Amino acid sequence: MTDVFPGALGWVRNKTPVSTTPPDGSSPEPSRRNAAELIDRWGLWVAPVLIAGLAGLLALYHRSLDLENAVRQQRSALSWSDKLWPQTLQHLEIAAYSTLLVVVIAIPLGILLTRPAFRRVAPTLMTVANSGQAFPAYGLLVGGLFLLGNGTATVVYCLALFALLPVLRNTMVGLDGVDRNVIEAGRGMGMTRRLVLTRIELPLAVPVILAGVRTAMVLNIGMATLAFLIGGGALGITISSGLKLNQDPVLIVGAVMVAIVALTFDWLGAVAERYLRPRGL
Repeated sequence: MTDVFPGALGWVRNKTPVSTTPPDGSSPEPSRRNAAELIDRWGLWVAPVLIAGLAGLLALYHRSLDLENAVRQQRSALSWSDKLWPQTLQHLEIAAYSTLLVVVIAIPLGILLTRPAFRRVAPTLMTVANSGQAFPAYGLLVGGLFLLGNGTATVVYCLALFALLPVLRNTMVGLDGVDRNVIEAGRGMGMTRRLVLTRIELPLAVPVILAGVRTAMVLNIGMATLAFLIGGGALGITISSGLKLNQDPVLIVGAVMVAIVALTFDWLGAVAERYLRPRGL
């Protein structure tokens, strides 16, 4: 009787390979991979349908409030053309500019910190990046108010600092995770360090970097609700009005609109992760 050793390669001690092929001759790995890809693909396109359904329910709820006969505070706070739409645009503007600022700063910095000459200063700069999320968002905005004054620009800078860590960390993790053998193969083919970075390391790190950008974008959309505290506007005004006036419809509409914006951009980030990654990953 053969003594079977449960090793990673599935070999018995007499070096006879153990077959893992199912009785019907099909390969288990491709079938699992195909099932995962199918679920991922369907999930990617089911999400916008659910988001559209949520937006439709919000529109029906907003219409059912009969704002023409509602109290003045509720009618003013839920006016689409005067309040909700301009605040939504402000919200998107703050989130877009702060995320763009994060990308412009964090990705080049992450690349720099993975180069041998700058690895020694990486822990120090990571500590600075960690401090952005160590502070509560409210405290960060108040500090920005004292240093830079009130307004949308201050909110953008504060949110960029708050969301810097995910993109910086993911950039470094993605680049450090590239197989050293692949890099050495590129250098053996005569590639310069710059070509290795742009043609090997960055393309292979794209999925991890995009995941960080997606996280930062959703963080900025959520934190932009606090922009009204220092004169930045956005949908936080509606949510704050609902709380101060004890108007549940105002609070519900403001909160659901923020959720719809966050879910929409999270879905767009998922689409970017899927279609911007190099083929074969």
